[in-house]
Amino acid sequence: MSQKTPLYNEHLEAGGVMVDFGGYELPVRYLNGIIAEHTAVREAAGIFDVSHMGEVIVEGAGATEYLETLLTNRFSDMAFGKVRYSLMLYPDGGTVDDVLVYRRGEEKYLVVVNASNRIKDVEWMKEHASGSVKVEDISDSVALIALQGRNAEKILGGADLPEKYYTFKENVSLFGMNAMVSRTGYTGEDGFEIALPAENAVKMWKNLMTAGKEYGLCPAGLGARDTLRLEAAMPLYGHELRSDRLASEAGLDFAIKYGKTDFVGKKALQESEPAYHRTGAFLSDKGIAREGAPLFDENGEEVGEVTSGTMSPTLGRAIAMLRLKNSASGAIFTQIRGKTVGLELTALPFYKRK
Repeated sequence: MSQKTPLYNEHLEAGGVMVDFGGYELPVRYLNGIIAEHTAVREAAGIFDVSHMGEVIVEGAGATEYLETLLTNRFSDMAFGKVRYSLMLYPDGGTVDDVLVYRRGEEKYLVVVNASNRIKDVEWMKEHASGSVKVEDISDSVALIALQGRNAEKILGGADLPEKYYTFKENVSLFGMNAMVSRTGYTGEDGFEIALPAENAVKMWKNLMTAGKEYGLCPAGLGARDTLRLEAAMPLYGHELRSDRLASEAGLDFAIKYGKTDFVGKKALQESEPAYHRTGAFLSDKGIAREGAPLFDENGEEVGEVTSGTMSPTLGRAIAMLRLKNSASGAIFTQIRGKTVGLELTALPFYKRK
């Protein structure tokens, strides 16, 4: 049975169409529809319930060294108040999950994991912990609300907010409530993610909706979250990142520090040259290339597959992220409902905030 976030009733009252996602009942869209929600985020502001995400405390003597070994990115040089994206790998180089790491102190971190991977992630993290390192899943006691778009800061006007992207502040007072606020998001826009005790979630949501009314704030669901992240070429676990594929295929080398002494999966990545890479494409004809659609070259040889695809509301064109063989050359095609459609390869991201 799907779990409910603390904001479940707020979604119903707003006309949310609920679906199961990562084991939680969440709105895929509201009354105005996905395109309107997407556009609101790009042009004004949108608010998302992301309380399904998992939050894991990692602390104690040796916590930094533990994360250095468990994850692909580097944390020993990370300043307090910074957020860093990383991958967590299996020894064979496949991805356990992609995570955000918040450095809260000398040996004190918060790791945010994907909802669908929460249980296995925590088990994996605990399995690799030793000594005084403590790994604690606090997900059920935390609500997470994402406020995204160019008007997000105006809606939170007067609050002591983090100024730089991928930084955070704790003990921020918002509408009389205490919260941790990070300048992060999954939309390609400026914005914030607000973590607070689950019991304060409804009050925070209502206050944000009231404060955001004059700034065009719109509640947004999973559908808009997916079109926004795809335009910004942000990977999604299970699509661009998977347990059965080398993480080095995904074009995320900025988060893989081979110069570290060691990390789980490092040897596999160094010894196995990826045969595929992630790239973008526009469709040359009508239709949407969905996940799993095969890719072919001019000779009809299969050279990869679509990992994510949608109609871009911002660009007005069908877009797709591809897992394409490095050896592929010439024109690339895919199949949509039995019809062959040409692809115009393009660099990622499709959209970048000005």
